[in-house]
Amino acid sequence: MAASLGADAIGLVFHPASPRSVDAATARRIIATLPPFVAMVGLFRNEEPAAVRAVLTAVPLHLLQFHGDEAPDYCAAFGLPYLKAVPMGAGAEVRDYEERFAAAAGLLLDSHGGNTMGGTGQGFDWGRIPAERRKPLILAGGLDPGNVAAAIRQVRPYAVDVSSGVETAKGIKDAELMRAFLRGVYDGESFA
Repeated sequence: MAASLGADAIGLVFHPASPRSVDAATARRIIATLPPFVAMVGLFRNEEPAAVRAVLTAVPLHLLQFHGDEAPDYCAAFGLPYLKAVPMGAGAEVRDYEERFAAAAGLLLDSHGGNTMGGTGQGFDWGRIPAERRKPLILAGGLDPGNVAAAIRQVRPYAVDVSSGVETAKGIKDAELMRAFLRGVYDGESFA
């Protein structure tokens, strides 16, 4: 559904504690339905390297997203471009992450922090995001159909990422919410 509505990428969560977690077999079934040119992103949080490699052996991912306390060397060790999630809810500074994760393809700014992984539907103060950036920024955290256009106009991110903002329950995406979210994305882009 996301791809048919125009999403450029889909995220596959490989963190067992998440209500959105998928196993390799489920991920392969999802990927088999995707049209060409839709990026497949694998999300991991503090996984053992062997667990990440096992997924990579079984699932043809394009991009990795690390959402835990992973070090730069760890993130770069898998031979794929990666995004590093910045825990804006924990007071992290974007500039610090730009320097530490210089090899990252981009940074994903989310509201997580402490023991939370993200996907909570909570936002953070977009005013903390620097106007000048060295990396593409993906905005996440509390986005939904009602605020995504304003977020794009204010922050001017490279991309936006949504999970709970288009769900009727944890892990259950809603086609109408997804459609409304993407309308908001296109509305926000028209003013960028």
